[in-house]
Amino acid sequence: MQIKRIKLSGFKSFVEPAELRIEPGLTGVVGPNGCGKSNVLEAIRWVMGESSPKSMRGSGMEDVIFAGTASRPARDFAEVSLLVESAAMQLQGADGEVEITRRIERGAGSAYRINGRDVRAKDVSLVFADAATGAHSPALVSQNRIGAIIAAKPTERRQMLEEAAGIAGLHVRRKDAEQKLRAAENNLARLDELLGDMEQRVANLKRQARAAERYRKVSEQIRTAEARLIFARWREAAQAAEAAKKEADAATAAVEKAAEAQRAAAAYQAQAAGVLAERRKAALAARDHTSALGHRLAGLRAERDTVGRRIAELAGRRTTLAADREREAALGEDAKSALARLAQEMEMLTARIAEAEAARGTIDERSIAREDAAREAEAALGRARAEQAGEQ
Repeated sequence: MQIKRIKLSGFKSFVEPAELRIEPGLTGVVGPNGCGKSNVLEAIRWVMGESSPKSMRGSGMEDVIFAGTASRPARDFAEVSLLVESAAMQLQGADGEVEITRRIERGAGSAYRINGRDVRAKDVSLVFADAATGAHSPALVSQNRIGAIIAAKPTERRQMLEEAAGIAGLHVRRKDAEQKLRAAENNLARLDELLGDMEQRVANLKRQARAAERYRKVSEQIRTAEARLIFARWREAAQAAEAAKKEADAATAAVEKAAEAQRAAAAYQAQAAGVLAERRKAALAARDHTSALGHRLAGLRAERDTVGRRIAELAGRRTTLAADREREAALGEDAKSALARLAQEMEMLTARIAEAEAARGTIDERSIAREDAAREAEAALGRARAEQAGEQ
């Protein structure tokens, strides 16, 4: 792998965008202490995927962003682009070059791009591992790195030799494959658990489906029964409504009939009241006439009693006269005349008494007839009022 160009912007001391071209041959960076020579190597390691802030000589990864000075403000991001060329890389452009870019923003973390396409940090590590290099490659020798290589452990030396042999990427891919295999095994175990759970769920769903089918059938039966019940109730209601309508019609006819009967009863009552008033008036007149006739009859009876007493007196006198006829012969003619006159008066009184008795009988019959007619009118009026009250 050959590095052809490095672009830095906001990375540590490179506050302004800077571009370093690596031409064929030996390229060196010369400068006094603190001018930022080590920052170039750290930028290369950082863009290759370095994730340890301590390797960047900071407490946090955001410390690689320019923190500002007394005369220059701090930056909000840092970006490093590395243009490399290698036949071992799988991702190549049209001219065989690959540009890898890493950008970090405050509070947002890092983002990687390969040839302008967003990728993961792992993809960048694999790209450099395939080229037998990386952020921890022994080819990148920083300060105090030579002493560390001399005092390295066998495992670290083996790692350096593998990177020099170009098989470090295979180990990385092997590790990645093992991780994927373990993840696949975990997924299979999880899948087995899910299948068992799914089988239980399927069994539960089958039971629920059977229960739902039974519920559907029972619901259908219930709906059918409810429909039949509703139809029966509707039919009963219709019959009840028809019967109620007939009863209402009959009641209406009865009410009309009762109203007609009430009107007829009212007319008959008015007529009966008129007749009753007339008959009461006639009864009162007859009663007055009867009372007058009674008084007259009493007078006639008193006169009859008087005539009877007088006849008795006359009979006594006649007896006396008959006894004294012989003694009073001279008075015989006078007595005969008196007797004849008394007989004539008696006949007249008898005729008058007979006429009074006949007139009294006629008056009593007429009074009785009128009282009977009044009682019949009052009874008819009472029956009419009773019928009217019963119809109401």
